[in-house]
Amino acid sequence: MSDTPAFSDDIPISTVDSPSVVLELIYQLKIKDVMNSSVITAKKTDTMQHIKDLMRENYITGLPIVEDKTLVGIVSIEDIIMSLDEGTINMPVEDKMTRNVIVLEDDMPLSFAISYLNKYRYGRFPVLNKKKELVGILTSKNVIRTLLVEMNREVLRLEKIHQKQARAPDLYSEMDFTTVRFDFELAGRASTEIKKALKTRNIDPKIIRRVAIASYELEINQVVHSLGGTISCSIQPDRVTITAADDGPGIEDINSVLQEGWSTADEWIRSLGFGAGMGLPNTKRVSDEFYIESTPGVGTTVRSVVFLNSPKD
Repeated sequence: MSDTPAFSDDIPISTVDSPSVVLELIYQLKIKDVMNSSVITAKKTDTMQHIKDLMRENYITGLPIVEDKTLVGIVSIEDIIMSLDEGTINMPVEDKMTRNVIVLEDDMPLSFAISYLNKYRYGRFPVLNKKKELVGILTSKNVIRTLLVEMNREVLRLEKIHQKQARAPDLYSEMDFTTVRFDFELAGRASTEIKKALKTRNIDPKIIRRVAIASYELEINQVVHSLGGTISCSIQPDRVTITAADDGPGIEDINSVLQEGWSTADEWIRSLGFGAGMGLPNTKRVSDEFYIESTPGVGTTVRSVVFLNSPKD
């Protein structure tokens, strides 16, 4: 994987303002649901000529280099072209491969993959499991193909629900969820269930989208920055209220965290695609009423209210 991000297209999907059905899928699906598990690999002792032949035979433009299921590098078609130009095509892959490889983990939400593909614009990303073993490859084609299939299934599911719905849903509903620090595997569960509940009430899609953004941003904010907490949703005839309460560490300067781009996230969190400093600002932006209270060392409570009769642009 060379430094020049060629041979890749941005995915025309936003993790914020895409249609609600797409948002639901990209936060619900995991990378392991989308990736290609049949990975063609090579060893670092193989020559660049051998890699070139493998790429041509399998119609691929990149190849992971592994040792005992452990990813040690990657070679792209650009590396092959450079070796041909330099006359080093018969050299071992070990001397030419890229060792500093950006990877994804199989239990990450699909939203991570979309962010990575649009941010780095590489043609492919190796996927590792919790044991740090190579288990798949993810490309933009994998993402688009899976979303098309899943959207078709979702349309069929919603049609069946609509046909079976014989009475109006309850006007009042209360939902509660718990979050765990750094548990990215379950991240997005609360926002997904809240969106489902709102859809059954035939609420304006613009309203659903705003609630989805607020609930997801607050949920991820707890997973990334807090020691864990709860996400509560109250659906009433005139409003939806999302309340996020965590157990710490609290916020020392509330005005700073409400500024776009301000973040305390470390490099590891940023490498996962988080920590851009947009979580609370985004939540405030989509809310009709917004409240935040925090005590350092104790915890933080954030409340977002969206009125059902006043969709913002």
